[in-house]
Amino acid sequence: MIRKTLAALSIAAVAPLASAQTATMCVFDVIGANGDVYNMVKDFALEMKTHGVDFNLKPYTDEGVAIGDFNAGQCDAVAAMDIRTRPFNRFTGSISAVGALPTYKDLETLLATLAQPKAAPLMKENGYEVLGIVPGGAGYLFVNDRSIDTAAELAGKRVATLDYQNDAIHMVNYVKATVVPSDITNFAGKFNNGSVDTAYAPAFAYEALELYKGIGDKGGIVDYPLAQLTIQIVARDEVLDDATAQKAREVAWGMFPQAMNMISGLEEAIPDDKWIRIPEKDIVGYQEMFRENRLEMRDGVNGAPVVYSPKMLSLMSKIRCSSNPGASECTADNRE
Repeated sequence: MIRKTLAALSIAAVAPLASAQTATMCVFDVIGANGDVYNMVKDFALEMKTHGVDFNLKPYTDEGVAIGDFNAGQCDAVAAMDIRTRPFNRFTGSISAVGALPTYKDLETLLATLAQPKAAPLMKENGYEVLGIVPGGAGYLFVNDRSIDTAAELAGKRVATLDYQNDAIHMVNYVKATVVPSDITNFAGKFNNGSVDTAYAPAFAYEALELYKGIGDKGGIVDYPLAQLTIQIVARDEVLDDATAQKAREVAWGMFPQAMNMISGLEEAIPDDKWIRIPEKDIVGYQEMFRENRLEMRDGVNGAPVVYSPKMLSLMSKIRCSSNPGASECTADNRE
């Protein structure tokens, strides 16, 4: 009897420890453990402790290695750019569809929608679950010659293109430019040493990856968002229960202001004369070109790969038409 009582007490004593959940997360930041993204994920992990999850973070400066270790079971979760996490969830991986969210306000509306409990079923695909989405900054076109400010000017130019980003490869071919296969560790070097004429990156790359060297005296940054990049935290479905996973998404959504403050600061730090402003009439043309490309990459027609989720494209179309109801796409027969 005494032995049974002691055993029961022992189980009771260890129960709180057994219920405290731990998980390992591979975190990509091009700067490593000192980078802004890594620090933001640290804040996420700190907040998740109050919800019973202790994330052990592992920094990576090579995104491909972080994803590889996650696939190999070295980590329970991974934090990386959505272009890389797209294979785990095509719906959330389509947020960065080319030209789909022209403003940060539209992005805010979308992420607020996705953080709601009713969106939870869409966060699961193929045995994986998205635990959070945070803005990573709009992607801009960096050019070494300011005359490259229209799609027509891109014809024949060499473009550093991530070799795993099928939508970017399709767009580069569409504008009759030349794909120069690259990855996140070497695209900046190719732009800076003149091996390519243009590269595509968020504002943080101007200083962190020294893209100002590639811009030089003649180049600049086209002031139109080609896509909204996000950092997404993805875990194997069984890592967190449904209620805790939903709490994680709400914690990530709560970090939207922090992320946007960081992004705004980086964009404002770029000298004004480095931005290439484009006329409003050109913007309308860009938007329609991007829309036609999204439709191709939704349906896999005209040689395009099937990349984008129809459901996500439809949701983002509704958001765009809510903020700009006069746009021609809002009454188009082939609306997304």
